[in-house]
Amino acid sequence: MKYERWLLTWLENYVKPAVKRRTYEKYREITALHLVNELGEYELDALTPARLQNFTVGLLSCGNLKNSGGLHAATVNCIITVIQHSLKTAYAVGEVNAYTGDRIQRPAVRKKEINCFTIDEQKKIERAVFSKNGTKMYGVVLCMYTGLRIGELLALEKCDVDMDKRTIRVNKSCRDCKDGKGRFTRCVDTPKTPSSIRLIPIPAQLMGRVKELLTRSDGDYLINSNGENPLAVRSYQRSFELLLKKLGIEHRGFHALRHTFATRALECGMDVKTLSEILGHKNPSTTLLHYAHSLDEHKNAMMNRVGELFGN
Repeated sequence: MKYERWLLTWLENYVKPAVKRRTYEKYREITALHLVNELGEYELDALTPARLQNFTVGLLSCGNLKNSGGLHAATVNCIITVIQHSLKTAYAVGEVNAYTGDRIQRPAVRKKEINCFTIDEQKKIERAVFSKNGTKMYGVVLCMYTGLRIGELLALEKCDVDMDKRTIRVNKSCRDCKDGKGRFTRCVDTPKTPSSIRLIPIPAQLMGRVKELLTRSDGDYLINSNGENPLAVRSYQRSFELLLKKLGIEHRGFHALRHTFATRALECGMDVKTLSEILGHKNPSTTLLHYAHSLDEHKNAMMNRVGELFGN
């Protein structure tokens, strides 16, 4: 069987029924853009480790379809994942005699530096948000004090807020996607992972602002644009970018708000397990992997306390 035919069978019969829509769409896009044209005509048994490795190296040097440049290592690793999963399934159902996908040498990915806002920048953002007449941008501050992802924020409905228990229930997320006619629309789905379904306590100091959101916002969603259609993720990101530009703050992506929350929480002495649950991470080791650097100042302070014993 040719690889192209198998990929289409694999996507529809094995991927689509088993994963979230977003994952299926991502795998389908990778298949259409990168795999069918370059590898589709090969028989499955002809996809040798050497051929797959040569394809991988080619992606790093000239795999970008827009400018003929190289693809980022993280993108290449996503493509390799699709190849490996598709070939592993082919082997499991007897379409190939051996599984060779695990012999692909993955490119090294440089760990992204986590950028968060300084306390001065944080306060500047807060003042700007609350000086406006509307409540649309209140979500920026809410993310900075709860660690919500942007998709989780914009999917929140008023019924997800329990004012008596002072909690926010996160059980869905939204994103921008295309409909069958190629038009952008808003898709609501379950959160990123099962552990992302969680209850987040609302800081007592924010309860007044949350109450404003509940009473002043139109419609069912907690964050909206004054009665218009539900906000698109890209639209809200753009509003945030314009806010930073107006304040003269160096550009950072919306996700920096989540990083800021996690960093401030650790600086305040929150234990990693509690922070992990609030962020919706699978386990505390994930949180440590991302935010270990944020503990450096705390570790230094603790070591200095131990050092105070010296000479006494």
